[in-house]
Formats: sequence, structure tokens, C-alpha cells
Amino acid sequence: MNIVLWIVVFLGTFLFMEGMAWFTHKYIMHGFLWKLHKDHHKKDHSSWWERNDLFFVFYALVSIACFLLWRYEDVWIGLPIGLGILAYGITYFTVHDIFIHQRFKIFRNAENRYAKGIRRAHKMHHKHLGKEHGECFGMLWVPYKYFRK
Repeated sequence: MNIVLWIVVFLGTFLFMEGMAWFTHKYIMHGFLWKLHKDHHKKDHSSWWERNDLFFVFYALVSIACFLLWRYEDVWIGLPIGLGILAYGITYFTVHDIFIHQRFKIFRNAENRYAKGIRRAHKMHHKHLGKEHGECFGMLWVPYKYFRK
């Protein structure tokens, strides 16, 4: 197998997942599955776990399915796709849940321009408590205006 192709598939999957996260967030989480996502915008419980976390579980299962295809069905592309989804999930958890929402109290004082822009964009997204009129559905790529001072 060609290692360059493997790396291209892995990186392509990682980048694709940002688009997938945007699409899922805008049209599914703020659409027909709002019931699962709304506790992320307006906390209506005292648990650390949110119903919204089920979306993370869904993508973890997709990643696991890709690993299983690779391992048991000898589908080579399953490994780089599964790892690309896993890498995006780890990145998403680190940026969204730890850095932005501070579910764990670390990375609190990041002062670089990118970190501030990501936080500003997400703050604008959470300004809307309902499912309508949302903005900034991406996580790693947000509009340039949030990076300006």
C-alpha cells in the first residue's frame, strides 16, 4: 500500500470532518435532533453528561466501524478513515469541550489570535438559546471577522 495515499486519505478525512461537523451542527443538531442538542445551549440539568454528547458517540461508532472494516474485512481504507475521524474527534473534544466550554479547567488563558477568534465565534453561536437564528456552526474554521481585533 502506498503510504502517501494513506496519509492523503487520513488528512482528507480529518478535513472532511470539519465540513461534516458544520453540516451536522447546522442542519441536524439545530434541525430535527434539536431535542438532543438544546441542553448544550441552555443547560436544563445538573449532570456533567449532556444529551448533546450522543453526537460524539455516533461519530465514535462510525470510526470504530471503519476500524472493523479494516481489521476483519481487509478494507485498507478503513484504517486511515477511522483514524481521521478519531483524530478529529480528539481535536473537537480538546477545542470545543475543554478549551471553549471548560468542561475541564485547563487551557484557560490562551491569548493567541486563533484561540480568541474561535472563542468569539463560539460565543456568538451560543448567544442564540433557541434552535433558530444561529450562526458560526463550524469549530476549527470560523469566519475571518472573529479574528479581527
